[in-house]
Parts: sequence; structure tokens; C-alpha cells
Amino acid sequence: MKSIAVYCGSSTGTNPKYIAQAQALGAAMVAQGLTLVYGGGRVGLMGTIADAVLAHGGQVVGVIPDFLADKELAHLGCTELHVVKSMHERKLLMADRADAFVAMPGGFGTLEELFEVLTWGQLGLHRKPVAVLNVDGYYDHLLLALDRMRDDQLLRAENRGQLLQAADPQDLLAKLAAYQPIQLEKWLTPPTT
Repeated sequence: MKSIAVYCGSSTGTNPKYIAQAQALGAAMVAQGLTLVYGGGRVGLMGTIADAVLAHGGQVVGVIPDFLADKELAHLGCTELHVVKSMHERKLLMADRADAFVAMPGGFGTLEELFEVLTWGQLGLHRKPVAVLNVDGYYDHLLLALDRMRDDQLLRAENRGQLLQAADPQDLLAKLAAYQPIQLEKWLTPPTT
């Protein structure tokens, strides 16, 4: 594992622990020689983690669509900044450049990116680890919803196990490094007669 795509908010939110954990994750990544791949903004939690990685001498790959470059104030201090034409291009380039995926606190966009890479993994389009950094219980309710999907047999237990979780950046990085991809012959249950 050489790089991690981090999905997170373009806002910092109201909980100071979000900022502190973004800074801690950035520092931990640099300590392990990991490159940050992220959405390319200089504001919110996105900017916080990018600044933390850069402040510790790490590498940052930002990917931002042109129509958001001004709105999200593209981070011009990135080691590499890619301005692309669409959200689809952004997500594809981030996925190609990353060896793992982490969602920190964020909104709709963060969840959309998280579930897209989980779905790609479920379909066998990649075999990379996916995790949430569950800062101050931010993802507790989402994780319960996924458990309900599994319990109601709308999501296979093996696929539920694809999403790693940790409350601490060091623990999170250890889980990503230890991840063993699942191998399923099929991901849908055949109809019963």
C-alpha cells in the first residue's frame, strides 16, 4: 500500500475532533510513507488533511473538477493537482491512483464516493481495502444500517465485512495494511423455486 484516497467534507463541521483526527491521519500517513489522494480542495476537512500531509513532508495528489475548482478553492500547494472535466473523471482518477480508500466525516459526496468504491469491490472491479475513520461515533448509525442490510439478507455477510472501521488513525492504517480481499464466486443469491 503506497497511497490512500481519503473522502471527507469540504466543510470542517462543528466537532473539533474531526479536524484533530484529519490532522492525525495525515501525520500517520506520512510517518508510514503513504501518499494522500483526495478531492483537491483547500477548505474543510479536505484542506485540513492535505495541509497536515504537506506540513509533515508528505505527498498529496489532488483531483478536482474544473467546475468546482473555484467553489472549493483548489489547493495549489498539492504535490500534484489534477483539474478534470467531471465528477466521474475525478472519482475514476482517484480510484486509479489509490491503493486503499478511507471515508472521514462528510456529507452526501463522501457517502456517495464511499459506497461507489464499496460497490466496485463487491463486483470484483478492485480488491483494495475500504474503511471509515469513525471519528467520535460519526458513522455508528450508518454501520448499524449496514448490519441491518446483512441481517435482512440484502447484503452478504462477506460483503458487509468489506467495510473496515476504526476510531483511531493508527488502528485504521493497520487494518488497511492487514486487509485480505474476499473472494466470492457470485455476489447475488440465485432465485429459489
